[in-house]
Amino acid sequence: MFKYETHLHTAEGSACASATGAEQARRYKDLGYDGIFVTDHFLNGNTAVREYKDWDDRISRYCAGYRSAKAEGDKIGLKVFFGIEYTYFGADLLTYGIDEQWLHDNPDVLDISAFEFCRRVHELGGFIVQAHPFREADYLMDIKLLPMWSDAVEVFNTGNKQQVFNDRALWYADQYGLPHTAGTDNHHLNTERLSGVMTEKPLLTPQDYFDAVRNRRVQLIIPSENK
Repeated sequence: MFKYETHLHTAEGSACASATGAEQARRYKDLGYDGIFVTDHFLNGNTAVREYKDWDDRISRYCAGYRSAKAEGDKIGLKVFFGIEYTYFGADLLTYGIDEQWLHDNPDVLDISAFEFCRRVHELGGFIVQAHPFREADYLMDIKLLPMWSDAVEVFNTGNKQQVFNDRALWYADQYGLPHTAGTDNHHLNTERLSGVMTEKPLLTPQDYFDAVRNRRVQLIIPSENK
């Protein structure tokens, strides 16, 4: 089986992260993972990009964590895929299948509605996973569910402080017949309980991941509470 982290942040892109992209890549390689998806908080979330010259510069700075992880991954034999965590009033949407160039080519992406964002992603062939939909925290004012715009649900997130948040996500996904994913929501090198998914075949592209999720061919990595 091949192991992949699906929800990962870097210090270059996410203000709440402390590990660089290269550091994350090396750690996951050492732990036997075959690949990672870098999903930094987008510019409408807790981004680390505070200063920039223009849109292209802003996107280039935002993608620095991914590029760092990708360069290191290429050296050590770890697949590194691009993604973003797009935020819509508390709903976090892990978005796969777009790339840095797509962000450069859509300079109005912060001005359009979340629904137009989803439409454009789907039009391109990308896919969207709603992350930790039932998380409760002091920075979240309410719970928003977007089943009509999501392709899958993150039913296990290691970053959830209570297991019931994951249990509710699983219930929600099953109510709508949405496929399941799992991820660590990793921001730091000292995160011990790592999650993600396993597949029988290696993932070569984000589309491979989408196909595996859509066809229910992923096995969720659920770490023990003791780890």
